Amino acid sequence: MDSIVVTGGQPLAGQIPIAGAKNACLTLMPATLLSDEPLTLMNAPRLSDIRTMSELLKSLGAEVASLQDGKVLALSSHGPINTRADYDIVRKMRASNLVLGPLLAREGHAVVSLPGGCAIGARPMDIHTDGLGKMGADIDLKDGYLHAKAQGGRLKGAVIDFPFASVGATENIAMAATLAKGTTVLNNAAREPEIVDLVKCLRAMGAQIEGEGTSTITIEGVDRLGGATHTVVTDRIELGTYMLAPAICGGEVELLGGRIDLLEAFCEKLDATGISVSETQQGLSVKRNGGGLKAVNVTTAPFPGFPTDLQAQMMALLCIANGTSVLEEKIFENRFMHAPELIRMGADIDVHGGTATVKGVGQLKGAPVMATDLRASVSLILAGLAAKGETRVARVYHLDRGYEHVVRKLSQVGARIERVSDT
Repeated sequence: MDSIVVTGGQPLAGQIPIAGAKNACLTLMPATLLSDEPLTLMNAPRLSDIRTMSELLKSLGAEVASLQDGKVLALSSHGPINTRADYDIVRKMRASNLVLGPLLAREGHAVVSLPGGCAIGARPMDIHTDGLGKMGADIDLKDGYLHAKAQGGRLKGAVIDFPFASVGATENIAMAATLAKGTTVLNNAAREPEIVDLVKCLRAMGAQIEGEGTSTITIEGVDRLGGATHTVVTDRIELGTYMLAPAICGGEVELLGGRIDLLEAFCEKLDATGISVSETQQGLSVKRNGGGLKAVNVTTAPFPGFPTDLQAQMMALLCIANGTSVLEEKIFENRFMHAPELIRMGADIDVHGGTATVKGVGQLKGAPVMATDLRASVSLILAGLAAKGETRVARVYHLDRGYEHVVRKLSQVGARIERVSDT
């Protein structure tokens, strides 16, 4: 098992290229199941989660080829489709549940294991199954598997009112609705850029969809979808993470491919803390404005609000800001597991339920810490960039799920960071 060792106190300078979005790519890949024609995804991130989804799709009968050093994925589901998604693969990653809608839409039936993933909350499948049920699917849970069957062999359009703006349910049901008979309306739909990206891809495949980026998405079902070539949107979470690197330890970094519109609420909070974000011809440039870091209050919310996937990283910055900050986690429970590890580094954090109060300290100190999930792992690396001395982050296999070449990207802008084997 590997660890990442960071020696703090080094200002950063240079450029960091931002990869395609993990969460977008993981949603786009199952769309291949909706068509027997090829789907090519450009700007794919090179991550373990992508390999897991590839493994799952292959087990279902799809062909998946990784080209151009993994930056291009060539997918095809032209052969016979296996409609059973087994636990051994699905348990590795929560996004595996996104095969349910496409399988049900194309084949009329599916057996899909309940998913796994990071331990940051229950994130039940009820909203997915309730929506598909309104479209005429009979779904039973047996021995940890969802057994789904479309009445009459084909899903039917329906008006679905989501109880909250679930990203996964919006994605799953939107894909299913593309091949349903009639019109499906998704009310209180999620508005994330990854959903906008999915709709663009589905439309290129021949789907009739409108309303992406708003809270109401309308899908007119078609008899079949074709192939497409689609470029995966920039990963806004990787972007925000690396924007925080020069913010936390000084210097100036240009994020290639960065866009403010992907992270407006996040950029507003950075501005309030004393971080300057400016557009460049190639992306975004980030640096401190020279006035010192200021405390801010943060509440996570669905897009266009502050992303829950940047809460842990923002907490690392606020640990060294002047004053007291309050972070409220409104999306997932159990998402402050990084706080005890930051406390080991000298942070002053008090957690009560879904609220964390952070009192800024003058200096963090390097310490051995342990990653508990994907975003927590990178928050500890960021804290290590600002800490005095050496920080050793253990269990970084979480990191490989969502950040490609993190050591290389930070090293090339001057960070003192290396990956070492613990064996």
